Amino acid sequence: MPDKKPAVTVMTLGFDPEKARFVGTFVGSMMTHLWSYEGRLASGGKSLVLDTEGPSFPDTSKMVKYQDSVEIVSDDQRVLRSKYLGDDGSWHEFMKADYRKVG
Repeated sequence: MPDKKPAVTVMTLGFDPEKARFVGTFVGSMMTHLWSYEGRLASGGKSLVLDTEGPSFPDTSKMVKYQDSVEIVSDDQRVLRSKYLGDDGSWHEFMKADYRKVG
């Protein structure tokens, strides 16, 4: 039986002053697509909204729009949400991760 290795993910984020937008990438060891982000701060400045495009989950030959958001809830908590734009024209959340400092 082959060894199961945990998935590894890497997100990079920065600000491009020429575009006046946040930019970044996301890649995971379990996927073949390199996601390129372009985003902005949402009103209030507590949430970074990142737009990208990638393969559809049910049909990887089709590209769809995705949006990730990183919300600062408090000094000790961040929430990452991911959603995709469905054929019906509405956004569908498929992932939420709640990060909290320990100790």
